[in-house]
Amino acid sequence: MKTDVEELTPTRVKLTVEVPFDELKPNLDRAYKEIAKQVRIKGFRPGKVPAPLIDQYVGRGAVLQEAVNDALPELYGRAVEESEIFVLGQPEVEITALDDGKEMTFTAEVDIRPKFEVPDYDGIEVTVDEATVTDEEIEETLNTLRERFGSLTAADRPAEEGDFVSIDMSAAVDGEPVEDASTTGYSYEVGSRSSVEGLDDALVGMSAGESKTFTSTLVGGEKAGQEAEITVTVQSVKVKNLPAADDEFAQLASEFDTIAELREDLRTRLLRNKRMQQIGQARDKALEALLEQIDIPLPDKVVEDEIQRRNEQLEQQLQWSGLTKEAYLEREGKTAEEFDTEIAEAARQAVKGGFVLDQLALQEELGVENEELSEYVVTQAMQMGVQPQQLAQHLTDSGQIPALVSEVLRTKALNLLVEHVKITDEAGNELDLEAIQRELNGETVTPEETAESAETEESAEAKAEDTAEAETEEAKDEETKGKADSES
Repeated sequence: MKTDVEELTPTRVKLTVEVPFDELKPNLDRAYKEIAKQVRIKGFRPGKVPAPLIDQYVGRGAVLQEAVNDALPELYGRAVEESEIFVLGQPEVEITALDDGKEMTFTAEVDIRPKFEVPDYDGIEVTVDEATVTDEEIEETLNTLRERFGSLTAADRPAEEGDFVSIDMSAAVDGEPVEDASTTGYSYEVGSRSSVEGLDDALVGMSAGESKTFTSTLVGGEKAGQEAEITVTVQSVKVKNLPAADDEFAQLASEFDTIAELREDLRTRLLRNKRMQQIGQARDKALEALLEQIDIPLPDKVVEDEIQRRNEQLEQQLQWSGLTKEAYLEREGKTAEEFDTEIAEAARQAVKGGFVLDQLALQEELGVENEELSEYVVTQAMQMGVQPQQLAQHLTDSGQIPALVSEVLRTKALNLLVEHVKITDEAGNELDLEAIQRELNGETVTPEETAESAETEESAEAKAEDTAEAETEEAKDEETKGKADSES
């Protein structure tokens, strides 16, 4: 088999593959067997029809087509492997010549990952948020917890923001009632802005028994996106009373006996969250900094697929939340053009980041062990709330194992990058992400260990410098000796 590679663009190639007919013999044999099972010729049992009769009754062309279709995936795979290219997506294949008994030629156009080298990433510096917890943040979290234990009592006054009202709602479009847009006895927090636009403004100042009609755009149902006349009737107005932040509340809402202990626990939890955010920020910013140093072309089709995937993901999320895209854009304060631009840029960055991490893994000769795959599957299964065996079987059956291997490799490449990056917080403190991760895992990290680690690194660097100096001196001695021998 002979393969020629023509570069159409830096991210797309055309393979021209010439295949001697002898290499198709196993595929021809299988084609004859498959067709023999399907044809019915008097005097022969299914599967036992001789090849000459199949040629006579079915046609040699049909057999050749079956054989070629059977052979193409393997032949294409071999051509890709021999050409040492990293293909993306499905190829456009065309049979350009099929000379029975002599040769077959086909072409395959396919997108490829661009060829480039990841530059030296030692010395990259990034800054992340400072992991400090303020008293205000603790009180805000405590108040959120108190909200969960609050009680509602009737208020003999018009509704205000923060009140809870029981309401009936109905909608009509062009005078026709919209059945799926009506509800009764709906409990709603005034000011939460979690329903149709205009509802919160309408409710403020309304008392129990009053009704009001306003115009808004429906966000769900068959008439989603259409303007409707919405009538709201207030059945009751209630105010939420929060429990006092005292020892009694601490005992009710937690395993602690005093409010001081509860506050300290909240501080610990908030600090843990901020530490985790630091790790995430460091990883994101390290990759961003590396991407800024690399300029590579991106395949249009791959970027388009990523844009489509992100849009479909957003549509699913909006359906779950009952929002239209128009309502979402209005809430975010973006135009459709601005949103599309942001999605396209994010998609390009994601594709570029994947390419860079793939190449980094290749340059550093990173690999994936079975234990790492298993650990990744277990982690994903826990996040999805399914059994690891169930997820592993699904990934295998759906052919997603190669994608899983790629994901684990990219994670390892990113971890390697972060190890070489200098990370400081906004206060100028240099961070050791490994120590932070160990702390989050419940391990004890002492100042002595940190100092010992630093001393070990300095010792290793000094030893490397001494070795280099010794090798240089030895080379000079050998050079001097060689000159002396030559002169003698």
